[in-house]
Amino acid sequence: MLPIYEKIENSLEIYHQNSCHIPPHLHKSLECVYITEGTLELGICQELYHMEKGDFAIVFPDLIHHYQVFCPQKSTAVYLLASPALSGTFLPTLQQSCPADPIIKKDYLHPDIPYAINSLLNDSFSSNAAVLHQAFMQIILARSLSCFQLVEKSSAGSSDIIYRTVSYIAAHYKEPVTLTGMAHDLGCSPYALSRVFSKTFHCNFNQYLNMVRLDYACALLRHTSHPIMEILLESGFDSQRTFNRVFRDCYRMSPREYRVNTNVNSI
Repeated sequence: MLPIYEKIENSLEIYHQNSCHIPPHLHKSLECVYITEGTLELGICQELYHMEKGDFAIVFPDLIHHYQVFCPQKSTAVYLLASPALSGTFLPTLQQSCPADPIIKKDYLHPDIPYAINSLLNDSFSSNAAVLHQAFMQIILARSLSCFQLVEKSSAGSSDIIYRTVSYIAAHYKEPVTLTGMAHDLGCSPYALSRVFSKTFHCNFNQYLNMVRLDYACALLRHTSHPIMEILLESGFDSQRTFNRVFRDCYRMSPREYRVNTNVNSI
């Protein structure tokens, strides 16, 4: 998902692709997930939710979330990221609240939601695209929000240090970041910061930083034709050797093989 760490203004991005591990992150966009094959674990703040084929979920803006894939079989999903500006009269709800449980199981999913997702995925709109995007997003919201128990967004938040950690990495992952320098900028000790990574993210600082960089690199590999050297530098890696090693350790294939093998174009 290319725009994971960027604010999207008046736009919509939608991809049907293989599911993979995506580290904790946050953004200003509304994010929808519709499972088309296999299973997916959606984490929001400190809660983890299991999703199966046909299930649908919404992640409201500014919530820390991540994805994990434990299914040994192939897992695919449609990922939709939309500017809150497309939500119309639902915008105050998105800003102030969030679902206590973000999952709508397939047996309770209104058929208008898969219809709207497929319409956006197979977008052939030439004119009035923005109007149609907004219309379909409001259909999705109208049919889904009534299924949720909404709570104040502040009640679902993570602790301040976790939120600031994710925000800091999201803003600086393309730069030469160190644990010591990050701790200094956040006004905490390196030890306290290390505990955030080990206890909350279940990895160390370097592993988390590399996952964030890999996630952005994979988005560029899937959705652009940029040269691999340009992609690795843009993602924050300082050498092709390091990039290839970290990439193969995570995905068991080279970046070039990933570019060829990971796209899924239709439901």
